[in-house]
Amino acid sequence: MRNIVNFNDSWFFTKTNDKVPAEVSDSFEAVTLPHTWNAIDGVDGGNDYHRALCYYVKSFSKSSLPVSELYFLEINGANSSADVYLNGEKLAHHDGGYSTWRVDMTSALKDENLLVIGVDNSPNDTVYPQMADFTFYGGLYRDVNIVCVSESHFDLEYYGGPGIAVTPTVNGSDATVSVQVYVKGLKDGQKLVYTIYDKDENELDKLESTDTKAVFEIKNVHLWHGRKDPYLYCCEAEIVENGEVIDNVCTRFGCRTFKIDPDNGFILNGEEYPLHGVSRHQDRLGIGNALLPEHHREDLDLICEVGATTIRLAHYQHSQYFYDLCDERGLVLWAEIPYISKHMPGGRENTVSQMKELITQNYNHPSIVVWGLSNEISIGGSDDDLLENHRILNDLCHEMDKTRLTTVAAVSMCKMDDPYLQIPDVVAYNHYFGWYGGNTSINGPWFDRFHAAHPNIAVGLSEYGCEALNWHTSNPKQGDYTEEYQAYYHEELIKQLFTRKYIWATHVWNMFDFGADARAEGGENGQNHKGLVTMDRKYKKDSFYAYKAWLVSPEVDPFVHLCSKRYVDRVEDVTKVTVYSNLPEVELFVNGESIGKKTSDNHFFYFDVKNEGETTIVAKAGEFTDEGKIRKVDTMNMDYVLKEKGAVLNWFDVEAPIGRFSLNDKLSDIMQSKRGKLWFIGVGLKIKKKMKASKNDDKKSGGFEVDLKSGNSGLMQMMGGFTVLRLTTMMAMMNVNFTKEELLKMNRQLNKIKKPVKKS
Repeated sequence: MRNIVNFNDSWFFTKTNDKVPAEVSDSFEAVTLPHTWNAIDGVDGGNDYHRALCYYVKSFSKSSLPVSELYFLEINGANSSADVYLNGEKLAHHDGGYSTWRVDMTSALKDENLLVIGVDNSPNDTVYPQMADFTFYGGLYRDVNIVCVSESHFDLEYYGGPGIAVTPTVNGSDATVSVQVYVKGLKDGQKLVYTIYDKDENELDKLESTDTKAVFEIKNVHLWHGRKDPYLYCCEAEIVENGEVIDNVCTRFGCRTFKIDPDNGFILNGEEYPLHGVSRHQDRLGIGNALLPEHHREDLDLICEVGATTIRLAHYQHSQYFYDLCDERGLVLWAEIPYISKHMPGGRENTVSQMKELITQNYNHPSIVVWGLSNEISIGGSDDDLLENHRILNDLCHEMDKTRLTTVAAVSMCKMDDPYLQIPDVVAYNHYFGWYGGNTSINGPWFDRFHAAHPNIAVGLSEYGCEALNWHTSNPKQGDYTEEYQAYYHEELIKQLFTRKYIWATHVWNMFDFGADARAEGGENGQNHKGLVTMDRKYKKDSFYAYKAWLVSPEVDPFVHLCSKRYVDRVEDVTKVTVYSNLPEVELFVNGESIGKKTSDNHFFYFDVKNEGETTIVAKAGEFTDEGKIRKVDTMNMDYVLKEKGAVLNWFDVEAPIGRFSLNDKLSDIMQSKRGKLWFIGVGLKIKKKMKASKNDDKKSGGFEVDLKSGNSGLMQMMGGFTVLRLTTMMAMMNVNFTKEELLKMNRQLNKIKKPVKKS
């Protein structure tokens, strides 16, 4: 009978990598798995986190394991590449940091053993990801187990999968369930026993066979219907000899139909089922990607609280435990491989192997409806090799899984008629209009244009969002990193996106702030702060409640939320107060007195409150209240004002004469002036010179390559939404640094350029 022994304890870790350890040294660090060596330096900024080969070492006795015929080492996540050595013998190598893989260690086992796993997250040109806007945490960051089985067993080496694949097909009120198992060493006299159970573990049907395939019929099938009714069945397969179970596997599955319609969006079991949700990265502050089950549960609880019906699990395979939770809670998933940002001609084999593992290991999850081929891979344009790689992956997905669709997340600058958008079954775009460029009003009309140009292609929004930290303002502006602008941005996006049902899914980028060590933005380097919740999961930003107001029924979780409670000191005479609620009416009380009731058809309520002395504000909806305070001050409290970490200049240090440009102006505005364009060309030459002098060969900014030769690359167009000062700060991510004197000189040059007079 199969035994699974958890192997997380009593490891030793070392960054010394001049040779494979032959023993445990006193200098090694004692660690317990899951573990990453980048939990701290992967989120502190500077793009200098430790990326190298490191070793994990563990001594153990064979007698500590159950007596068995075969022993497999199971590694559920080793980022990015890994080698396994047992008693000095190299047993295996694996490329890909996010999937499960197993190693037969039986022949190398001795009475006393030294297990060494070398894990390497060094840069290379064959294993994805290599360029992306997130930290590539190194380590054995998921469970390691020893799986003990007989010679006759369900295959443990078939792309790291569970050894069983279940394919339900719904036919009217019934379902046909096809089962395939992968078996090794099946002997004469042994048989396979298949059993189907309902959610309450009642046996529904049983079949004995020597065939590795079986078919069941479920009458009056109970459908898996998303968050409304995530009903799960179970299928167990056993190898039996003379009445004794030699090995067994079990998997849950759900019976459901779905389609993605270009006009009507996502259809689940014949009903329109709008997909509005979030993307998720798996890391946490101080923990990195070495998550425990309670972390996964808290993440899903928060995602469910906000009312999401879908999650895009970016940009790699996530923990099986999290997929299981999504099955149970009814979230509809987009699952993808880390084929991201930069196409590597030498990485094709790795995209194929990672896709095979993703599909094999996750085939049975009813929550998954699409396989993501790539993310923003065309940022440098589509060439023949990139297109061929996508066709290979697309064909592979359809060959391995005939029940699901394929998709891509296209970068915003990707043309609507780009040939790579013709490859997958459905498409989606990553748009940041209103943050990186353009304004919020562009989003809905852009999708209308796409839908009109390609009425037969289902299009979704795979990423959108903007950053917010604990900065505050009464006059929110694009690029200011305030909680108030993020709330405004999401209010506008919600109103545009949720009213266009042809958009097959929307995914906020991101549910949680996450590690991106190359980032130097917003005054807290090393993180992407587009989350609705902070990276430590301790604070839900106001925008969290904007979504909750739209997506959560008041019958399920009625609430009222008063925005900007962290913003107390105010200079204005009249303060605009924003309230979110899923209830139809909100009443506002100021120092105990009602200033009126308001209704809203979009769940957003706005009040004007006189700012005099210290004021207590209470928002009331039904039986629910939320309270905050404002206080009149004469000058702005600078604790609310963005201060870039490590910046040589902050915006309030910049001289900005009226009617003249300065470093505080957006690049796109400056480029509207002929003199401004000439100024930018001169600055571009300086940047190019600095980049050439830099030792950073990657020349990448937040996961994107900058094409300075063209001067008008798509990325540069997006960057037009940033002020010049913000752009120079971001250039530090490419080791391109400007001195205070250089910046002041640039500002003096801009001060000489008149702003164009706007026509009324």
